Amino acid sequence: MTLDIWVRQIHRWLSIAFTVAVAANFIVRIWGEPPSWIVYSPLLPLFLLLFSGLYMFALPYMAKSRRKANALQ
Repeated sequence: MTLDIWVRQIHRWLSIAFTVAVAANFIVRIWGEPPSWIVYSPLLPLFLLLFSGLYMFALPYMAKSRRKANALQ
C-alpha cells in the first residue's frame, strides 16, 4: 500500500478514537468531575488528526506541482 492509503486509513481510525474519547468525557462528567487523564484524552487523537488531515489536504496540490514539473522536462 502507498503512503496515501495508509494516512487515510490511520485518519479514519483516529477519528473513531477521538469520537470515543469525547463521548467518554461527556459520560464520565455525569458522575462529577472526571480525572484529568480523561479530560485531556481527546487531545492526542485530535493533534494526530490535524497532521494527517493537513497531509491529505496538501496531496492534490503536491500532485499538481509534480505534474507541472514532469511536463517541463
